[in-house]
Amino acid sequence: MSVMTTRERFQAVMNFRPFDRLPILEWATWWTQTIDRWHTEGLPPEVKDRYDICRYFGQDVYVQMGVPVKGPGLPAPSHHGAGIIEDMDDYQRLRECLYPWPAIDREAWRRVSEKQESGEIAMWFTIEGFFWYPRTLLGIEPHLYAFYDKPELMHRMNSDLADHMLKCFEEILSVCAPDFMSFAEDMSYNHGPMLSRELFDEFMMPYYKRILPPLKERGVICLIDSDGDVTVPACWFEEAGLDGIFPLERQAGVDVARLRREHPKMRFMGAFDKMTMNRGEAAMRAEFERLLPTAARGGLLVSCDHQTPPGVSIEDYRLYLRLFAEYAEKAGRMSRGERL
Repeated sequence: MSVMTTRERFQAVMNFRPFDRLPILEWATWWTQTIDRWHTEGLPPEVKDRYDICRYFGQDVYVQMGVPVKGPGLPAPSHHGAGIIEDMDDYQRLRECLYPWPAIDREAWRRVSEKQESGEIAMWFTIEGFFWYPRTLLGIEPHLYAFYDKPELMHRMNSDLADHMLKCFEEILSVCAPDFMSFAEDMSYNHGPMLSRELFDEFMMPYYKRILPPLKERGVICLIDSDGDVTVPACWFEEAGLDGIFPLERQAGVDVARLRREHPKMRFMGAFDKMTMNRGEAAMRAEFERLLPTAARGGLLVSCDHQTPPGVSIEDYRLYLRLFAEYAEKAGRMSRGERL
């Protein structure tokens, strides 16, 4: 098989077709502390930008664009986890600072799209989802109570968010055709989802069903970004029309092989246990062996299951990448039915 471009490789893997090798990628930015450490261990000081770091290490470049749902003038919460509204009156008062328009810089997106169309990169974008967004306005604990105490406010926020999303998607799709996108949700912790199936069906499902069709019609793969154990809500997202989930944190007990068995058509990204990355070759090789059978079947972009932590030295990371390249080639050969 001839060498694929970055974009061709993404499309082949995520559409369950044979591929030359797995993409070698880091879907998230590295921790600032990690990069600071690496600058003391040989990473050139001028290599700071996310995509320059990818190119320095020879990784596939996946350019991520953001779509804002909050505009200038919105007050900052007093501390992490705090809210900025309490009721409908507060929401109405601050609404003029929400849903900024225009939401994207068309020229910036067009420039990225040109690199995407050449095959040099894969392109994706992120927007806040229907669990994440109300939580950022209400605060973590008040948000969970609001499902029961303030349902009208919850529906109003998510209805307005859906309206904004549809406008944004129309604008984006008039400029380019992203390879995939993600909804920031983070609605699970290490023991499972933070809400019940009944609450998901009432407060999230209708809005996903409303806003996904224009993306799906253009072939944009739609993923949920949720940390924690997503094993239970995976089927909820699938029924809502989402195509897949990431980052599949191993420390939360997520087993990508089980998810593949239970959801054979879903796409996944992540799954590599970041806690093995400073434990030496044997530990990392065992982790790649765990992921290899699932990855070879397609639909899985192997990557660190969150940001590479600062406990990982640059030499640890170079070893990780050497092993990644080895197993990326193995997965490619397996996808084509070749003997190892």
